[in-house]
Order: sequence, then structure tokens, then C-alpha cells
Amino acid sequence: MGYPLNSDRDCVPEVVAFFDDDSNTISYIVRDPASRSCAVVDAVMEINYAAGRLSFEGADKIIGKIEAEGWSLEWLIETHIHADHLSAAPYIQQKLGGKIGIGEHVTEVQDTFGKIFNEGTEFQRDGSQFDRLFCDGDTYQVGSMTAHVMHTPGHTPACMTHVIGNAAFVGDTLFMPDGGSARADFPGGDARTLYRSVRKVLDLPGDMRLFMCHDYGPNGRDISWETTVADERAHNIHVRDGIDEDTFVAMREARDNTLAMPKLIIPSLQINMRAGKLPPADKQGDVFLKVPLNKL
Repeated sequence: MGYPLNSDRDCVPEVVAFFDDDSNTISYIVRDPASRSCAVVDAVMEINYAAGRLSFEGADKIIGKIEAEGWSLEWLIETHIHADHLSAAPYIQQKLGGKIGIGEHVTEVQDTFGKIFNEGTEFQRDGSQFDRLFCDGDTYQVGSMTAHVMHTPGHTPACMTHVIGNAAFVGDTLFMPDGGSARADFPGGDARTLYRSVRKVLDLPGDMRLFMCHDYGPNGRDISWETTVADERAHNIHVRDGIDEDTFVAMREARDNTLAMPKLIIPSLQINMRAGKLPPADKQGDVFLKVPLNKL
């Protein structure tokens, strides 16, 4: 996909960030400066995994900001099926409306993890839990802004980067320059594919603002989530200019072999592949999650 027309870059959306300490996730409100329309990207629902209790403190902050400003929510965007936090998209949708969108390759993720979690035939693997499945090159509107969708797989098959005006929301494809790149060892992930996706992002204009989905404050620095294409090309420790594909793949695969599974991968995948909705309740109205043994 080529980058959209230069006229789109003149749009400078307002971006409001919300940091979740438990999962090191950054959620965003993206507002059209010419209207009251906005989108939410990668909203978080909290879980006390030991107690099996869900809460919505972060989502309520997002809702509170939108209501206080009198904005109108049009989209709830998931950059991919997250393995480290639960989505609050349905909760926010219930309060404010909007459509939930994700990449069309979510069906591959649903098929893979539907089997791992033994979901049976009642679990639909066609992406129908979401309101819109985006293809590479698709566009959608947030007020007067045209958002452009790039398929950037490698971390997962369904990863998408959303370019809105002069801002791009990259999900887990990239981290801040001193954080490098995301792992590529989950089912359906691939380090070589990830490198090529990163280079697609880094082919965007140098002044394009990039917004991360995660930051871990490497070497004790303060948490940060915004950089630029030019800064990533110059300084990213994994994929800056001059690092070739084979070098990246060797580094990424060796590094991934040392990483533990995310602590919330089991509840996250079961809920997020359902667009943030809970598994069906039993006859007593109780909801349960499964723990597959020796599968991940």
C-alpha cells in the first residue's frame, strides 16, 4: 500500500494517551480537530487474575474524558489480538456507541486459539464478533479525517497500523527506539515477516508521529509512547537503518527464545478473540475461563 495523499498529512489529530501500569499498555483517544468525532485505540479492561475479578478504571477514564469534552465516539480500534491485556472495547461501546474494528486476519488467530482453548463449534471463527474487519489499504472516517489501514503482521497475523492524519498507531509492531521491536514467537508470528512490516512503517514520512501500544521504560527512563519515523530509523536498537533482514531475524529469534509467556496471555486471548466479550455463561449465569495445559 502506498502512503495516502499529502493532503491527509496536513491533518493533526489531537491524541490523548492513557497508561495502564499493570500491562504497560497505552490506550488513545484520537480526535478530529475539525469536529467532535473521535476514535479509541486499544482500550484496556483490568483483571485481578488471582481473584478472577474484572474492573474498568482505565476505560472509565476514557469515557469520562470523551463525555466531559462532548466528543462523539465513532470507532473502537484494536490494532491486533492482544496477549497481555484484556480489551475494554465492548464496555466503552455500550456506554458511548461506536464500531469495533480489527484486521481481517483475526480469523487466523481465532482458528489457532479456538483449537488451543477447545472452544468447540459454537465459537465463530469468522470475525463476526467485530463490527468491521479491515483489509490492507482500507480507509474509514473519523469525522472529517480519513484513516488509512496498513497490514503489518509478524507479531501476530492480524496486526494493523492505523494512519490518521500525521499520526500512526503501530500496535506492537514497534516500540520506542530504545525498546526495539515486539516478539514474533506467538502462534502465527514470524520474525522475517515482522521485519518487513516494520520497514513498511519506516517508509512513512520522517515527520510522521508514531504512537506505541506498549512501553516498559528501558534502563529506568520515564514511560514514553510517542516518537517519529525519523527517530526510529536513526536510533531503533533492532531495526534502525543499516540493520538488514537476516541480522534482525537472528537477533529476534534468539531473543524470543529467552522470553516467558505474558502473565495475562490465557485470559487475554480468550476474551480478545471474542472482541472483548466474555465467554458464554453456563446455565447458572457464571462465566469461566479455561487454562490449557502444555499448549502455550
